[in-house]
Parts: sequence; structure tokens; C-alpha cells
Amino acid sequence: MAQASRQAAWEFWGAELKRRREEAHLTQEALGRLVFVSGGYISQFEQAFRKPQLDVAVRIDGALQTDGFFERTWRKLIDDQRYADYFAAAAELEPLATKICEFESMIVPGLLQTAPYAQALTLANNPLAADEYIEDTVHARLDRAIILKQATRPLYWAVLHEAVLRVPVGGPGVMAEQLEHIGRLMRERKILVQVVPFAAGACAQMGKSLKLMEFEDAPPTSYTEAVYSGNLLDDPSVVKRVQQDYDLLRAAALSPEASLALIESAAEDYRRCASST
Repeated sequence: MAQASRQAAWEFWGAELKRRREEAHLTQEALGRLVFVSGGYISQFEQAFRKPQLDVAVRIDGALQTDGFFERTWRKLIDDQRYADYFAAAAELEPLATKICEFESMIVPGLLQTAPYAQALTLANNPLAADEYIEDTVHARLDRAIILKQATRPLYWAVLHEAVLRVPVGGPGVMAEQLEHIGRLMRERKILVQVVPFAAGACAQMGKSLKLMEFEDAPPTSYTEAVYSGNLLDDPSVVKRVQQDYDLLRAAALSPEASLALIESAAEDYRRCASST
């Protein structure tokens, strides 16, 4: 399902929620109390700004006595999208963000990946997968990166551990192209990137990844990922703690200028290695 049609489907979901809530003579706050979320969240669901978790959709069916309508529709929309269930909600929020901050300790963030790099990662995780699956997964990842090319692109700030530069995903040629791509985006002033060097020692969120997103008319969220699972966190106290961790990472990192020099130096090393083989 294309992104535009998928968004239209979520808008239908939200419109139905509003219609059936009003038929039940419930305010957004009253429904929120019944399903254990705030009235503000009900408003965001109705506007299709945020997608509810499955358990919330189930509770909405119970509160409004809709015979599983919202759960069934939720499952249909999730099945139709191109991202893993645990990442789908975060992927839907990326195009709406005004600012995205990411930290990665081992791999290049998805929004910055080139096609060969993404393909090498996908093959590493799915060595027996069909070519069609690999191609669809790579295209889905590259489609997400379109937001960095738009005039209304979010402010994008990534902090990468130096290990991201040193693990030769796909081989020297792929890594050279990948790091050159990041360097080019930095020089075009489309992104900010800092590198936490090995010399910095232990750092916050070591061995993990995190994403912070800010929005024009909604509170910020954070997303963390583990093995085949992800958590979209919007509790203000938790998001504040994640923001503090990100500040610590930026403090431990090299300046953007020094980071660019390190990235381009690593790219040159890979390019020389690729040309000598």
C-alpha cells in the first residue's frame, strides 16, 4: 500500500473513531479514561496523527461496543505496510517530525543508508530470503529517506559510534560509497552528524540505538529497538531521560567538523582497499 493511500486509510480509521465516539455521547477525555490514554491521544488518533497500539484498539472496541471493528481494521493496515510491526508506528511518524535525532552504535541509521549497504544488511539478516523480499525491504528503507531531500525536511542530527564506520558491511566498496554518501549530505548541510570515537571509552546507550522525534503540534517521542522488538515511548518523563542520554552522547562525540574529517578519511581508506582488490 502506498504511503498516501495508507495515510488515507488511517484517516478513515480516525474518522470512524470520532463518529462512533460521538454516537456513544463520549468526549475525547471520557473515552480516554475508558481505554487508559489521555483525551489528547484520542484526538491525535482521530486526526490520524498517531497510530494506536493494538491493545488500545482492542480496548476502544470494548468501550464503544464496536464488535472488533477497530482491531480488525488496525490489523489490516499493519499487514498492508512494508515495515515490521514493531517499527511501523515509528516509520509513520518520521515524515511528520520537525526534528529527528538518532544514535546508532553499530550500523548506519536507515535514513542514511545507500541501497548496496541496505541490501548487505538485509541479506545478513535474511540469508535464505527470496530476491523479491530483499528488493522490497531495500526499497522501503530508501523510500523513508525521501524526507531528507524535501524542502520541508526535518532537522536531522545523528550521533554514530566509530564502530559504525569500521564494520565493513558489504565490503570495502559498499562502505566507501556509504560513507561518501554521509559526507556528501553533511557538506550539503542537509544533516548533522557527530562520531563518538573509540577513544571516548564507555558512553551512554552503549551497544544500543535510539531515535528522538519532535513535532509541530504534538509532544516528542522516542523509539528504542531490540531484537525483533521496538518501543515507541511518549511518556514525558521517559522521553526527557532519553533526551538527557542523547545530550551525553553529543558531549562525548567529536565536533561535526572533526566527525566529517573522520568519516571522509574512513571512506578514502575503504576506497583504496576496494581499488587494490
